[in-house]
Amino acid sequence: MTQSTFPLSRPSLSTSFPAHGGPLLNLYVPEHELLAAKREAARLPSLDLGTRQSHDLELLLNGAFSPLRGFLNEADYQSVVTNSRLADGTLWPIPMVLDVSAEFASSLRVGQSIALKDLEGVPLAILELESIYQPDRRVEAEAVYGTLDATHPGVAALLAHTQPVYLGGRLRGLEAPRHFDFRALRDTPAALRQWFAEQGWERIVAFQTRNPLHRAHFELTRQAAESVGAKLLLHPVVGQTKPGDIDHFTRVRCYQALLPHYPQDSAKLSLLPLAMRMAGPREALWHAIIRKNYGATHFIIGRDHAGPGNNAQGQPFYPPLAAQELVLSHAAELGIEIVPFPALVYSAKRQSYIPAPSAQPDDEVRDISGTELRQRLLRGDAIPEWFSFPEVVSVLRERHPGDAQRGAVLLFTGLSGSGKSTIAQALISLLHERSARPVTLLDGDLVRKHLSKGLGFSREDRDANVTRIGFVASEVARHGGLAICAPIAPYATARSEVRRLAEAVGDFIEIHVATPLETCEARDRKGLYAKARSGELKQFTGISDPYEAPEQPELRLDASSGEPVELAARVLALLEARALV
Repeated sequence: MTQSTFPLSRPSLSTSFPAHGGPLLNLYVPEHELLAAKREAARLPSLDLGTRQSHDLELLLNGAFSPLRGFLNEADYQSVVTNSRLADGTLWPIPMVLDVSAEFASSLRVGQSIALKDLEGVPLAILELESIYQPDRRVEAEAVYGTLDATHPGVAALLAHTQPVYLGGRLRGLEAPRHFDFRALRDTPAALRQWFAEQGWERIVAFQTRNPLHRAHFELTRQAAESVGAKLLLHPVVGQTKPGDIDHFTRVRCYQALLPHYPQDSAKLSLLPLAMRMAGPREALWHAIIRKNYGATHFIIGRDHAGPGNNAQGQPFYPPLAAQELVLSHAAELGIEIVPFPALVYSAKRQSYIPAPSAQPDDEVRDISGTELRQRLLRGDAIPEWFSFPEVVSVLRERHPGDAQRGAVLLFTGLSGSGKSTIAQALISLLHERSARPVTLLDGDLVRKHLSKGLGFSREDRDANVTRIGFVASEVARHGGLAICAPIAPYATARSEVRRLAEAVGDFIEIHVATPLETCEARDRKGLYAKARSGELKQFTGISDPYEAPEQPELRLDASSGEPVELAARVLALLEARALV
């Protein structure tokens, strides 16, 4: 690769350069005020933070989100959504908000303070309330993500799981959220800047990643750093990422295995506890700001940076170069040099990675897709060294063991009487015929009698029922079992939550049993549809309550056109294709 592949940088920048919008902030209470602040927090109303909220809080308190001094008030929120700027005009593309229930918000007033706690009840910060407001989340989704498509994970999280009221105000930090893993790699912005200064690093190019790195990434980052005369900061995200991503424990071990391949004293690994939104171009801009705050002077922007893939129509959510174009348009204002990420491909003829645009027909370009890599790992097939380093492959093989060790959740969803339970039972029999693999059935009726006893049939209770099923199923999968779930699961939001829980620990397969309503009604052995038609049974799915059919299930079946064993065999074939049996 020639030097001209990457843009040349401006004159050398010091690691002591300002943070975004001014000095690097530290929102923690000074040591001499800490005891009094903790006593104050003990007397205040409190809020237990969720995972994303905790990640956001950590990066607000340590200055990674400088110049923000807390969660956005209403004026700043509206300006960010509309213009990607704070109310004072400072560039800021992603709304940093604290969402709460309407019930909790109703007990609060502007001017008071609340304590923010972790899930164990430890006070982490005090929020001084400046705003209590109810956003239009559809407007927010359209502006930030450019779509209302629920297959976008950021949109799904915003519309389905974000609570309806936002709290804004300044923060006073009491202590950082606790982490027990990779503690030596968890640097604050101030600590990382100090490390750079101690090492004499003045030019640092940061690389954003949420996936394991293979040879193409290695070559790109190494050559990018060399081309601009900089050291390399590998700065992977270890907060929430895209559902289905490999867990951060495995990813960090991959980075640790890769690090010795870089020239000595040329690369630094540090972890970023960021909750990604997968907002594409806007998120790329956000990532650049964050890396500047951590002391980087340059930042690599990739193709489809922070993009979630394809929409419900199979088209990319964002053009492949949209992120690069947006960030480069703000380069002067950002104060961090942008290094566009050229796609690299492996040329078998040259036996090296080359920029994709320079590839010739006789280069014999080779690649291994993510799906193919996963299948090779599961089958124990060889991974060529041109694709990845053996040390990285070894870590991934531990993460992707053989079929008998990897767990999965199968969610059958469909109308009452569609045949979900019958197909599930047939599938269990077929599985037991061929393997001793642990299988757990979570049938809708049985769950209602035990796990979800006492729940009604409101939307909230239905969602709670399905989420409980998802939690139990994911724990089965976590320990290598197959969890087969057969609730009605009428709402897309709850099914999305089950997918999120399952993909965090194993595989997830959604099976829509799309038997027509008239068939379900005709075979109704319990007489439920007749009761629903007469008005005796309220909130009955398909009659007086909606069923939101899955848009992109892994498999769609119709029990009116096949025997249960035949349909179960189709599910079994899918499990075999995924190397799960």
